[in-house]
Amino acid sequence: MSDLRATLDALSASRSPQHLGNDPLSFCHRFSDPMDREIAAVIASSFAYGSIIIILRTLETIFASVGSSPRKFVEQFEPQAGLRTFSGFKHRFNDGRDLCALLWGLRQMVEQSGSVNDFFLEGHSVAEVDISESLNKYSATVLSLDYAPVFGSGAIPPDSYFPFLFPAPASGSACKRLCMLLRWVVRPADGIDLGLWHTVSPAQLIIPVDTHISRIGRYLGLTSRKAADWRMAREITASLRNFSPDDPVKYDFSLAHLGISDGCDGKDPGHCVPCLIGGFCTHNLSK
Repeated sequence: MSDLRATLDALSASRSPQHLGNDPLSFCHRFSDPMDREIAAVIASSFAYGSIIIILRTLETIFASVGSSPRKFVEQFEPQAGLRTFSGFKHRFNDGRDLCALLWGLRQMVEQSGSVNDFFLEGHSVAEVDISESLNKYSATVLSLDYAPVFGSGAIPPDSYFPFLFPAPASGSACKRLCMLLRWVVRPADGIDLGLWHTVSPAQLIIPVDTHISRIGRYLGLTSRKAADWRMAREITASLRNFSPDDPVKYDFSLAHLGISDGCDGKDPGHCVPCLIGGFCTHNLSK
């Protein structure tokens, strides 16, 4: 176990600005004000699904309209003007209405609580083992806000994929994008993550499970599950707590970028030869 811990620590230390530039988190680093970074983090994480090329292209489009201060943009956001601005927006399942609902929801969170952090904390307990119940409450509360100015009625219409942006552990979802948001804003600032929120403990975080983390997690024996769901996310996190009890998801960025940036797909042995975790990987094709 100690050898794998040392290898994971070395892998984390090897990550560079080059890897950050190939990550949606890079958009948050464009801003220096913590309030701007918080809003940018919610926006960037919300659309962090699909191929990285498409994700980065989508976020470039959004942030070109957001301008120099995401916080001010949200504070002044008017749904009708937004619907015109983002009328041609499309990111896989989500369209301009969904983006405007997100921005309008952010304005309501800020107006009601002062920040997304304080809005989240209204449903968070520092006594819980992890953020399962906090995410259940957060997503439910966000979806219960008034989106009539965007959709034209009190209820979110059935043809909108806006609820897709706010899944919940109670449904079994891995909640990858929400867990990613929390990793970004909760973990201490380290050149990668932002260290914006100080009440939620890094020990409570759950790893964001995407196709890369689920695959590599199995390769390393961190999980025996096949489905990338909430149970897998908790199982991988529990394994990582053996290496870092106070900060188990500190390994997420480096492990995910084995796939995102380094090309690990479980098919090409050429990627296995230089891989730092190759000695522990049960799927090492170069062996």
